[in-house]
Amino acid sequence: MQGKVAIVTGGGTGIGRATVLALVERGAHVQFSYSRSEREAAETATEARSVALRAGTGGSARAMRADVRNPRDVEALVQSAISDHGRLDLLVNNAAVSPAIANSELATLDDDELWDTVLSVNVRGAFRCARMAAPHLRATRGAIVNIGSIAGVNGEGSSLPYAVSKAALHGLTKALARALSPEVRVSCVAPGYVKTRWWDGREEAAARLRKRMLLDTPVTDHDVASLVCQLAQQPGLTGQVIVLDAGQVA
Repeated sequence: MQGKVAIVTGGGTGIGRATVLALVERGAHVQFSYSRSEREAAETATEARSVALRAGTGGSARAMRADVRNPRDVEALVQSAISDHGRLDLLVNNAAVSPAIANSELATLDDDELWDTVLSVNVRGAFRCARMAAPHLRATRGAIVNIGSIAGVNGEGSSLPYAVSKAALHGLTKALARALSPEVRVSCVAPGYVKTRWWDGREEAAARLRKRMLLDTPVTDHDVASLVCQLAQQPGLTGQVIVLDAGQVA
């Protein structure tokens, strides 16, 4: 990734943050977006500078507020990366919303605004970013890595709309892989339980998930970030959804 240019959406916290730091450590220049987590995004940018200095690889990171539901924001995000670095090699679609609503609460789930928000961010947002980035990624024969979820595999997640949105993102991965071939590779990482701030206050639910794992150690945000970096550099892989869950759904 030395000298490559990447965009990471939702890069201020969690998996997005770990991905920004992993890319910078490998020498990439990263433009990452945030929608609400301004303080966390600033902290991520500061840490990225420290990581770059320690690694000595010349990587860099810059935070930018952008809502993936807004086409103008997405266009500005992509154009900012091009203006700063003249190229784009990788798009990581990580931005997502994950409302916590029990799947049995169908009455609560029958809310147009809820569905519109989840699908607009988790699916249409990823498509918007891919559409805007595609011409630049074609030019560099780059890659897109989407961050899915095992919720899109087994239907069990924070809410029914979230699980549906991630299943749709997995489908979008395969469709984009065909649409953008042969120049752009498109893949997806589908993590299981990953300890992020979303789980704060949900320790009992997390413990139940961990009991299902075949491995002793849960997947971390750093593990997901490492796999994203590998997929970005894997020339023979496209159209695949890679489950990374310590054996949760084996």
